[in-house]
Amino acid sequence: MPTSDYDPACLPDLLPLYYRRLFPFSQYYRWLSYGGVSKNYFQNREFSFTLKDDIYVRYQSFTTQNELEKEMQKMVPYKVDIGAVYSHRPSQHNAVKSGTFQALEKELVFDIDMTDYDDVRRCCSAADICSKCWTLMIIAIRILDRALREDFGFHHLLWVYSGRRGVHCWVCDDAARKLSVAARSAVAEYLSLVKGGEETLRKVVLSDPIHPFINHSLSVVERYFQQYAIVEQDILCSKESVDKVLALLTTHIKKDLTIYYQDEKNPMKRWDRLCTNKAFHQGRLSSIKKGGQYFDKEIMLQYCYPRLDVNVSKGVNHLLKSPFSVHPKTGRISVPIDLKELNTFDPFEVPTISLICEELERPRADEAEEDDVKDKENEQEAGERRRIRDYKRTSLAKYVKVFDRFLEAMARSWKGEMLKKSGELETSFSVFLTFMSFTYT
Repeated sequence: MPTSDYDPACLPDLLPLYYRRLFPFSQYYRWLSYGGVSKNYFQNREFSFTLKDDIYVRYQSFTTQNELEKEMQKMVPYKVDIGAVYSHRPSQHNAVKSGTFQALEKELVFDIDMTDYDDVRRCCSAADICSKCWTLMIIAIRILDRALREDFGFHHLLWVYSGRRGVHCWVCDDAARKLSVAARSAVAEYLSLVKGGEETLRKVVLSDPIHPFINHSLSVVERYFQQYAIVEQDILCSKESVDKVLALLTTHIKKDLTIYYQDEKNPMKRWDRLCTNKAFHQGRLSSIKKGGQYFDKEIMLQYCYPRLDVNVSKGVNHLLKSPFSVHPKTGRISVPIDLKELNTFDPFEVPTISLICEELERPRADEAEEDDVKDKENEQEAGERRRIRDYKRTSLAKYVKVFDRFLEAMARSWKGEMLKKSGELETSFSVFLTFMSFTYT
């Protein structure tokens, strides 16, 4: 669906319909309640609304799903951000004694924005993206998802398309939500590899031996690098792009490649030569500063490794755009990403608010078939209970389904924990009864 089909001027007319009939409030409330983990968990959560004309309203909080629905339908926010769970209701923060209003918990979050790659992508810049540079988001998700699951042991990761030029990750495990600022900073630093500002040429420096996490990351990058960087981004084609690559190399290797590149114009052969030059110069490592033997890997990582906004991750009270929020510029919905279909996820196919509002008014061809199946399964109750949720009539349905699967996995985990605790309690009680029987005999 092309962005041109969305007219930002229509947003004030579309948002009331979206919040009234399409926003998945039930699943949303279920997510942020975390199975009723504590009495005030949802009502102590901060929401922030950006209204028309960039009016910014912070410290919104709600007791129930119904209250949240009514307020969003009343205020019609252009953007919704989610903050921390506080010690008190955020809406009453001004009435709380100074110093006692504290951010207690929040999901561990990551924000990856395409603009942070502007120094290494040639196809687009600023807020623009295309299918070529979107590969960077795929690489980022692959690397970070593996590390968060395997290196840190987290299970419940919700990956979300921002609606324009990036992706967000919400790590929702109980342990992740309770992390301190110091612990969040440590996780973010562990995952950060590309460092330095515009003045820094060599932003990735590897030491020997290479850390296992970096080796895992390299295995992901290597799967995409040649097609993405050499072919699609053409980083070894124009003089300007070649000079940027050569600037990352040692003097000896840079000199050799400069001579070779004068005659060889094929980008893939140029890259192969760069890699073979590494082997040729292994005997000169005494003249290469520490880590210089990995320059080909450093180049791959500098051009492809995920670039994190560490400040977003380390702050407990930092706000992040909510899933299912609408991006005012593109009109696209901020939707969950199904990692099983990550390679085929296309940000340009994510529905706009104008599309789904239009779809809502026309029946879908497969809707009758779905009803027939349900009728057969519930023949006696189908007459009264047939009611398809409005979003199921739109392109939003498949993304809500991804969200449903995420929530179901979390629910199974909660149930497993409860059964485990119940079993431990039962065992403890049995031990207690055994002890008491010995005591009184």
